[in-house]
Amino acid sequence: MRQSQTMTIGQLSRRTGVPIKVLRDYENRGFLSTLGRSRSNYRLFGEKALWCVQLVEDLRSLGLTLKEIQAFIARFDAHPDEPMSVLLEAHLAQVVARIETQIATLQTLRHRILEFQSAGTSTPARPVASTLAQFLARDPGCDTQHSSHHTVDE
Repeated sequence: MRQSQTMTIGQLSRRTGVPIKVLRDYENRGFLSTLGRSRSNYRLFGEKALWCVQLVEDLRSLGLTLKEIQAFIARFDAHPDEPMSVLLEAHLAQVVARIETQIATLQTLRHRILEFQSAGTSTPARPVASTLAQFLARDPGCDTQHSSHHTVDE
């Protein structure tokens, strides 16, 4: 490759908008490979590095973790004749399943919080209401046995 088609990590960072530290991590994970070094001993990257960085960023934007991206790239390298979309489909299915689990967990938490908040206006017979009463009774900032006004000796 001609020298004009190569770029340093700083130039790659400017062209992709990805911080140098992140690009170094991508290189350490095997996402990027260098073409060699410059006379000044800078690592040099080719045009393929631009494509690789964009691929990793696109996969991250779809929710894949860096470990999942490593597995995807390893699988792609092992099966170069297989279309990338076929390889990606299995990984995306895993991401969707993980997101659905996270959504269910968050919905359960939201439901618990809303029940907890509404427990103050509910009848004390509800278990959440008694939980709220117990929780509030342990509040050290709310002393119900003594006056709510404290004085400080000067």
